[in-house]
Amino acid sequence: MGLNLNPSVQTLILPSMYNAIVSRRNLVILAIAAVILVGIIIYLAKKPPENRTINIPQFKNDNQPQETSKEAISVYAQNLEVIWAMAFLPSGDLLATERKGTVNLIDAEGNISRIFALDNVLQAGESGLHGIAIHPDFENNRFVYLYYTYRGNGDNTQNRVSRFRFDGETFTEERIIVDAIPGAIFHDGGRIKFGPDKNLYITTGDARNPSLAQNVNSLAGKILRVTDEGNPVPGNPFGTRVYSYGHRNPQGIAWDENGKLWETEHGESATDEFNIIKPGKNYGWPTIRGDQTQDGIEKPVLHSGTETWAPAGAAYADGSIFFGGLKGQALFQAKLQGESAVLSSHFKEQFGRIRDVIVGPDGFLYISTSNQDGRGKPVEGDDKIIRINPDQF
Repeated sequence: MGLNLNPSVQTLILPSMYNAIVSRRNLVILAIAAVILVGIIIYLAKKPPENRTINIPQFKNDNQPQETSKEAISVYAQNLEVIWAMAFLPSGDLLATERKGTVNLIDAEGNISRIFALDNVLQAGESGLHGIAIHPDFENNRFVYLYYTYRGNGDNTQNRVSRFRFDGETFTEERIIVDAIPGAIFHDGGRIKFGPDKNLYITTGDARNPSLAQNVNSLAGKILRVTDEGNPVPGNPFGTRVYSYGHRNPQGIAWDENGKLWETEHGESATDEFNIIKPGKNYGWPTIRGDQTQDGIEKPVLHSGTETWAPAGAAYADGSIFFGGLKGQALFQAKLQGESAVLSSHFKEQFGRIRDVIVGPDGFLYISTSNQDGRGKPVEGDDKIIRINPDQF
């Protein structure tokens, strides 16, 4: 049945109905648009940024290396705490120590498993769990070595090196191989690495007692060389574990392609050192420092002068020793020229305090930050392990 209206009535009513319909349709469209807009805003707010740029190169947060770039840099792992040392297993997985006493296993995708914690580690000041080393014949014996601080008899602070068996899940069967290394709240050394000769090298600090560094009968302020069982290596210069002496707080060692041993060492507030290490030699602490000389004492190849590097872990790659700077907040590069070197620095203040540097099986440098050690300024994700292509240098 049709609707018959007076034309004058139609003239009044129909436009009003039409306007009402249009208004409702517009409201519906606006409501739908508002819902879509809110959804987009929520999505963008929750979606993490894929990149953040710290000058050059790009600093990625997705654990995926930029393989096509010679300036490749990426976060390999993050949300760790004071990563003191790192070592790659033959499988390609990475073991990393945290100074508080934790050992982490990190796979190729950057996934972290906290596999072991020392229950007797003493963490105070700079002491705690330090170096880690993988036995050269790990695939057969499964041996991993740790350097850590503990409370000895009479409440003395001491350091030791212990050997463990890694069963794929955790560490077992601790065997102490070098014990009673003098320790303190500062100056504990702590780097351990197997050299090309398959012997274990250990750096020790002076334990805040400088005279111990000059005493060849003390284990403090030294570089030690021992067998994988912890015994003095036959041919060591003093018939003991001592390989070199006169060190204040050595924290980095690395061998070049010719088998020469290089070392980084903390000076007293400044005059940090970069040394070539020779058996039986005296490296001067506390007798000389910087450019000072004395017969029978080795001068550093490089030193920081009035500045402070606070140098830590070191690694050799492509003719250079790369080492981390803690207070220096940089990756330092000592380009070797025989038994001398030319120094440059990279990423100054971009990543904060850099503690360890190693070379991965892929030939890239892996550096660890130490921004949660009470002296740094941590940012989101600290502490991190960062992967760097050395071809850019």
